[in-house]
Amino acid sequence: MSVSSPARRVHPVDQVPPAPQLTALGLQHVLAFYAGAVIVPIVIAGALGLSTHDLIHLINADLFTCGIATIIQSVGFWKVGVRLPLIQGVTFTAVSPIIAIGLAAGGGTEGLAEIYGSIIVAGLATFFVAPYFSRLIRFFPPVVTGTLLTIMGTTLIGVSAGDIVRGATGETATGGELSRNLMYALGTLAIIVLMQRFFKGFMATIAVLIGLVVGTLLALSLGDTSFTSVGESAWLGVTTPFYFGWPKFTVGAIVSMLIVMAITAVETTGDVFATGEVVGKRITPKHIAGALRADGLSTALGGVLNSFPYTCFAQNVGLVRLTRVKSRWVVAMAGVFMIILGLIPKAGAIVAAIPGPVLGGASLAMFANVAFVGIQTLMKADLHDNRNQVIVSTSVALALLVTLQPGIAQAVPGWAQIFFGSGVTIGAITAIGLNLLFFHIGHQAGPSVAQIGSRNISLDDINRMDEAHFIATFRSLFPRSVTWPAERAYAQRPFANAAELRAAFQGALISADEQEQRELILRYPDIADLLLDHTETNTPEDVAALVATGSLASDRMDDVDRDSLMAVSAAYQDKFGLPLLYTISTTTTLPQILADSWRRVESSPKRELRRAVGEAANIADRRFEVLVADANPIRSAWRRKFEQLD
Repeated sequence: MSVSSPARRVHPVDQVPPAPQLTALGLQHVLAFYAGAVIVPIVIAGALGLSTHDLIHLINADLFTCGIATIIQSVGFWKVGVRLPLIQGVTFTAVSPIIAIGLAAGGGTEGLAEIYGSIIVAGLATFFVAPYFSRLIRFFPPVVTGTLLTIMGTTLIGVSAGDIVRGATGETATGGELSRNLMYALGTLAIIVLMQRFFKGFMATIAVLIGLVVGTLLALSLGDTSFTSVGESAWLGVTTPFYFGWPKFTVGAIVSMLIVMAITAVETTGDVFATGEVVGKRITPKHIAGALRADGLSTALGGVLNSFPYTCFAQNVGLVRLTRVKSRWVVAMAGVFMIILGLIPKAGAIVAAIPGPVLGGASLAMFANVAFVGIQTLMKADLHDNRNQVIVSTSVALALLVTLQPGIAQAVPGWAQIFFGSGVTIGAITAIGLNLLFFHIGHQAGPSVAQIGSRNISLDDINRMDEAHFIATFRSLFPRSVTWPAERAYAQRPFANAAELRAAFQGALISADEQEQRELILRYPDIADLLLDHTETNTPEDVAALVATGSLASDRMDDVDRDSLMAVSAAYQDKFGLPLLYTISTTTTLPQILADSWRRVESSPKRELRRAVGEAANIADRRFEVLVADANPIRSAWRRKFEQLD
């Protein structure tokens, strides 16, 4: 008699919803993504002085390539694609450098040739460097990426201002026309702000789209825009490779685009970690490499199909969290819809009819948000460190210098004008170069590792400490009366980096004998005490443990929840004679705690002691992350992205 094996459970990411639900959810992703997708070609076309016909082609090429890129990322093949519900779209990071490259090459379709040449090279470079990116990410810490994002946002505001003040003839508007333009821009901006104020979730994600639609309809009713080009456009059109001519390859343009791709790689890393957290999938270096290969391939494809660099869109990660639908096939369906839209020139013509002032008001909000994200990222850096202050201030100063006085580019040789012709380019080169100078070239005192009070301590300081000072510095990692983990970690000096310091504390816990481990565990409060009686935890150890484990807020528990938590805690203590330790992540729920804790009650004493020691190590690790400044940059990218989803 044969016994059939149980069916393998399919992860929610790989599940395929019913066709009606798949279609509706795919369209919802397109709506959330659409405004962010089409605004980039509109801004670039306006800055380069392209015709309406060329703009329509750019929009259709963008949507068509977005669809292909999204399918590559979400469905994947070979080692390409992360196979998670991630939408691919044109990165805002590239807008300012693209405009600078195009204008330096003469603007119009002539400028597009150099733009596409640099995009193809940067895309291929990203594809081949993807497996090694984790080794390069240390050259893009928060002080560098934050500076660049801030510069990009502030310099792009000038593009928005140009759209707002530009008149019907292309010159700066005056008098009544300028007042009307300002009314459209401020009205569109007001709609976006009010949508963000009074709506939550999905409606808030499409605030920009609604602002563009309302502003355009108002302009249409007042006779300030026309949809004539929609009637003149064909129903079906296919973007052909190199539609605007063969690409040109120049060193300056390629360097600028390589910097853009390095920044977007950091952001993609953050998006992948955030998505993994949302869908409940553990992210490994293999996932990061697959995502970056997809970015590189899509970007190179964009250069061939008349589009621009691609990256993951964070707003769609937020939509996955909002809807709780984790299937990557929903996102793949959104990619199919984008391909269809990219084959309909009339759809591009509708977007091309958006008046410049309306677009300026919407892009003002979006570009200012880029600068805000940059400021958020800078907050992750130690701005009390004078070296970081110099990096930020010098880079921003030079970027604004060439942005406010573009004629300065004429003072340098022709080969260098591409660098001085763009605030983003000169700011990026300055930030990266100064970071190398201060933190990677020559003998360094080492970055600040711990902050004790208002004083930062470097690795060199830690390696020179005597034992008593070392124990006092890191005493908050463990209950106050337990010093042996710090003593054993001290014996492993010198430390080459913060990771070695962290590992020394973890190794001390794991290698201790059972008696020491039991005595350590007994010093911690039980999870039930923390969650149910947190108002009475007033010792430093209890407060630190509460912060480390998190709180599910006892006022949100009903009597059944409280009784269940107390029951499993009592059963655990009766069997093992230890408090029940449990560390909580951002996605942990009370049912998960209860189910896992009851399973632990069924474990053997030896196995459970190892688990309890692991929980103590997790608590120490959480406290270490609070204390230590130079956290792993990939984890920092994940944390920044995940925080943006709230």
